[in-house]
Amino acid sequence: MNAIIYTQPGDSSVLTLVERPVPAPGPGEVRVRIAVSGVNPTDWKARATTGRPLPFDEVTPNQDGAGTVDAVGDGVEDLSVGQRVWVYLAAHQRPTGTAAAYAVLPASRVVPLPDDASFALGASLGVPAMTAHRALTVHEDGPTRLAPGALAGRTVLVQGGAGAVGHAAIELAVWAGATVIATVSSDAKEALARAAGAHHVLQYPSDALADGIRELAPNGVEHIVEVAIADNAALDVEVVANHGTIGYYADNGGSTFTAAVRESFAKNARWQGLLLYTVGESALTAAAEDVSAAVADGALSVGEEKGLPLTWFPLEETAAAHDAVEQGATGKVLIRVAD
Repeated sequence: MNAIIYTQPGDSSVLTLVERPVPAPGPGEVRVRIAVSGVNPTDWKARATTGRPLPFDEVTPNQDGAGTVDAVGDGVEDLSVGQRVWVYLAAHQRPTGTAAAYAVLPASRVVPLPDDASFALGASLGVPAMTAHRALTVHEDGPTRLAPGALAGRTVLVQGGAGAVGHAAIELAVWAGATVIATVSSDAKEALARAAGAHHVLQYPSDALADGIRELAPNGVEHIVEVAIADNAALDVEVVANHGTIGYYADNGGSTFTAAVRESFAKNARWQGLLLYTVGESALTAAAEDVSAAVADGALSVGEEKGLPLTWFPLEETAAAHDAVEQGATGKVLIRVAD
């Protein structure tokens, strides 16, 4: 089979297309014939991190993907050959991600994909949608699961509403009944956030941003989905509601942040870090189940007309796909592994 590998960390030039034997699934594992591989910032960052040895002699990158079950190992009962699926955390503590014709994963990381959902959508779920789910389910007063009506009466602020996580957060929050305010940096990105379903969209940078948010949510925002905590911590404290949660999942804008102590504790604000790799199996399972329910309801989507432009690369150009994500491509970068 064709696979992309790297044997040392570094820039995208370390990625190489090779031929490898088709792997066999072990007990509790599933082999998936990958149709589409999704690229996330975590994929190029894991590859580029130097100063420590690789966990395996050879690594195939990319955590997310979608395709068809090709074989199942002993003990796998809920998945069958020929079934359409999406996968997540394929390369977490394993050497074989989705930038290959076939990937072997634990059955717990393989999720059925409805027939009317595209492989492009399936490969765009994983890291973005599950991170967004976590950000929306860590409030002190719940909910811990998402479903229609679960966020009724709540206001959600999505910082960076045109990104992949922001897009998923908008769609999941709307599906769950919230009023959604999104922030973006341009007219083009405002159009994307509105296409995703945001009820209100404000642009930054603006000295009037906090006033605009408070006008829309006079009692504060219950849930903040934050992509740039270093830049936005002060603003978040201004607009968060009493007992509100600021769920931050990236270090865009800087590796440290500061916030006003009194204003934070006076609002009983919860600063909630989010990382799928360490969040625990129960949270991952809940996210996968709820994201699947949203897909089944038609609440999650991809494509520019839905607010998430797609940029495609063939497998042999995986290095270019990684570069596109590193350079901040708007929307979702996907790799077409098979026709």
